[in-house]
Amino acid sequence: MAMSPRLVMRTSQSLVMTPQLLQAIRLLQFSSLELATFVDAELERNPLLERIDTSEAPLNEAAFEAAEPQAAPDWASSTIEIDAGRLAENLGTGLDNAIEPDAAPARSQDPFTSSQPLTTGQWSAGGGGSAEAQDIEAFVAETISLQEHLQRQLALATSDPLERAIGQVLIDGIDEAGYHTEPLGEIGQRLGISEQKVGQVLKLLQGFEPAGIAARDLAECLALQLIERNRFDPAMQALVAHLPLLAKREFGQLRRLCGVDDADLADMIAEIRRLDPKPGRAFASAPMAPVIADVLVSAAADGGWQVELNQDALPKLLVNQSYAARITRGGVAEHDRLFINNCLQTATWLTKSLEQRAKTILKVATEIVRQQDGFLTYGIAHLRPLNLKTVAAAISMHESTVSRVTASKYMATPRGLFELKYFFSGGIASGDGSEARSSEAVRHRIRELIDAESVEDVLSDDALVARLKSEGIDIARRTVAKYRESLRLASSAQRRREKRALMSRRAS
Repeated sequence: MAMSPRLVMRTSQSLVMTPQLLQAIRLLQFSSLELATFVDAELERNPLLERIDTSEAPLNEAAFEAAEPQAAPDWASSTIEIDAGRLAENLGTGLDNAIEPDAAPARSQDPFTSSQPLTTGQWSAGGGGSAEAQDIEAFVAETISLQEHLQRQLALATSDPLERAIGQVLIDGIDEAGYHTEPLGEIGQRLGISEQKVGQVLKLLQGFEPAGIAARDLAECLALQLIERNRFDPAMQALVAHLPLLAKREFGQLRRLCGVDDADLADMIAEIRRLDPKPGRAFASAPMAPVIADVLVSAAADGGWQVELNQDALPKLLVNQSYAARITRGGVAEHDRLFINNCLQTATWLTKSLEQRAKTILKVATEIVRQQDGFLTYGIAHLRPLNLKTVAAAISMHESTVSRVTASKYMATPRGLFELKYFFSGGIASGDGSEARSSEAVRHRIRELIDAESVEDVLSDDALVARLKSEGIDIARRTVAKYRESLRLASSAQRRREKRALMSRRAS
């Protein structure tokens, strides 16, 4: 068949996401810190956006002729009334109810919530407050990374260009814990030099501070630190060479291998414990970001729970309509007029999107609190199995929307600060026909049983299964083992050895 160009008409359906919709979806996923960074960038870029700060004096009236700036409606102090159809049309929404404005079904008789309806006045956005505080980070000393610390030492340790080049490659391969695990032969083959030369430079790096850096395994890391302390005698060498026996607390076998008595072995083990198994962790790659609660939950007067948004975690913006009108009324160039119109549209869209984001977070958080009322009242043992589909169906939203809302969001409750995703967990079937147990609650029960055991009655995984089944939790042994390992709890044999060693130390 001959090939030739031709015109063909086809009918197809496709979803076109507008830039506004894409940005609205991104806003849902932002954490409070990411949202603050985004809003700060918009404030710098858009002259029509202003941050509401009640502590500051009003704007100078002479700056805007005789007209008072017309602020956007203060949605933080009154109930929001939104035309869902018009908002969806303006934002081009149509994907998974990404910023769906419909209110959750009314639950007037639900004893879980307060009798007063939740209005936006209860979850107003922050941004105001006292005068701007000084930036504490401006007074913090500069921190250097582990690689920079080693590079400075390398520059002083050798002047050979080849050794410096090899050392730089080795430094780049050191992980955050301070270990270098890449085979030296591969490095030598990649650089076109012998493995012996790479090993010589690695030995040079292992003499740098902190002690134990650039080790290839835990035993070598401990050995380097003991050598630096002049404590790496033959007995200590034997102990370091048999670290698995030390982890299993096989003290009798270790005494025979090291040729020491009980007192000397105890001193050697105490020396090992004073070492740093991860010498590189003192040089953190990035500072830990503070966690800010997005939702606040407190006990209500009627015995339910009051759910509100943290006003300090949400920006509070307004659109300066009068400034836009003043610019467009004047004799400005066409491209300036287009710029102002674009800024006005962007600012209006952003304030509406932030408002809708706040409503969506509050709606999802309220449903989570309603579902997990038992956890808030009685503790983790009453945490219910919950999935995204259940919450999405209850508030008439799509699962993807709930997933975006719960990403990197935190809830402050009377029982502590929890990520919203913490309340979503699978369920373990009940053996007596009652309600299924949350997997997190089962983990907590396993920890309680292990913490309460004695040296004479250490529970094996089979014994844990029997205990849990007697409490109505139908669970398999492999699941118990998986949960125990996720809690970083040792096996029954190792726990028994640890308890006996602890008892012997107390007796002595």
